[in-house]
Amino acid sequence: MNHDERQLIQHILQTTRKGNIDNISRTNCYESFYFRYQEIKWAFLAGLVSRNAGWNMCDLEGKSYSSLLTKQYRTYLFLTYERANWLIFQDAYPQLLLYHYSTKIGRPLFHLLPYFHVSAFMQQEWFRFWQTGNENRLLYSLIINEQNLIQEPIISKLFYQKKVFQTVPFYLQELFHFNAVIFPTCYGEIFGATVKKFVKLDQRIELGKKLAWILFDTGRLQTFIDFAIHTPHTGSRYDYEKFWLKKRNTPMLRLTYPIVKQEPLTGISWDKKQRVKKRWFLPPIIKEEEVNMTYWLRKKHIEIELLVNLKEWMRWNE
Repeated sequence: MNHDERQLIQHILQTTRKGNIDNISRTNCYESFYFRYQEIKWAFLAGLVSRNAGWNMCDLEGKSYSSLLTKQYRTYLFLTYERANWLIFQDAYPQLLLYHYSTKIGRPLFHLLPYFHVSAFMQQEWFRFWQTGNENRLLYSLIINEQNLIQEPIISKLFYQKKVFQTVPFYLQELFHFNAVIFPTCYGEIFGATVKKFVKLDQRIELGKKLAWILFDTGRLQTFIDFAIHTPHTGSRYDYEKFWLKKRNTPMLRLTYPIVKQEPLTGISWDKKQRVKKRWFLPPIIKEEEVNMTYWLRKKHIEIELLVNLKEWMRWNE
């Protein structure tokens, strides 16, 4: 490694650290990168999914979830969202920056990926993309990588299993499909998808591919870009609920949560323990009529309000 490469590694580490402060900074980094390099489709997908993570975080301190869930459980859930999204950004953003600098000098720099503890799988895929320009292959590869990345340290970790994924509230959220990844528009329409069995790796990869299909294969890409450009991300669902609600129901993220200090992963890379399945690269099975979630989401709002009212009624009648 020469002097310039050592300096570049330090610069990327520093830039990644600044971008990984919180959900707002991560979202802005992803979307800014995509607007500069639209061939890297995953960056826009990551930006919109990051918006969803912020909305989910702020939901926890909104009126409804504060009534339904204990403070301790809400804290555990926030820390789960934050840790998973921090780990993904810590792994993915150096990849994006190396692509940026590769385009600057006109030759690939992906041999430096191991210095950021990026999987050998992604190193191979970036070199493949540089040679072939296959945007969808890279998109799917990054989806596969991010979901494998969080499987062991988050999804399968005993702490998160006991405190979050094996709890009654999490089971009920899955049962009633309260959790969905959505893509709003400036016209009030909302598109997206839900996932059953979130803890299953294959299911999350399939969800990622479905979301990518909604973004890039339904002819609606510009409407989602318009929303992202014209809607600064605050973490509050009022970012898009303002199209049909008159008041804010969830707080803004930076007025709600402190910055959480995180430690990077250590140990063996996921691709040394997990075989990459061929079916992960197959197109998702999804129907056009399933992706418009405008009325579904408003119905879920009503259902949550009914649950809150029921809980308050039961409290008053104890």
